[in-house]
Amino acid sequence: MKADDIFNYCVSNLDDVVLTENWGERGIFYNPNGILKKGVYVLTIKEKDGENDKSSLLNRSNVYRVNVCLKKETFIKRFDNIPKRPYAGQIVKMDFDFTKLDTIMPHPVYAWMGWVCVLNPSEKTFKELKVMIQESYYFAKEKFAKRIKK
Repeated sequence: MKADDIFNYCVSNLDDVVLTENWGERGIFYNPNGILKKGVYVLTIKEKDGENDKSSLLNRSNVYRVNVCLKKETFIKRFDNIPKRPYAGQIVKMDFDFTKLDTIMPHPVYAWMGWVCVLNPSEKTFKELKVMIQESYYFAKEKFAKRIKK
């Protein structure tokens, strides 16, 4: 799969989302009618290493990482615990090879917030990831509703 295939899936199947670029990565945000400045993250795809995130070695040829936010309960069911927040420029202390392709795993930096990731998902892995994208979408809708009530 290509990164654009995943973005096309999201834009075609999730209502009220927009594709934007931020901090050197592209993301899908829930933002009906453009009410918020950017909206609420549903999914991001990072295609190159950043200053504080080189753990996935995204500067390899044609490697990208899909990032999705889950509810902490779902994250714990899958990975047993939420790690502590790492210091700036560091990664979470979890026993994963964050460079491995086609494996759903905790996000190397944002796992403490419930984020998961996968590098270059295959069609088979993307089927499993779609369930997580749906959860992230509904979670983004909940966060959006809280933000606009403030």
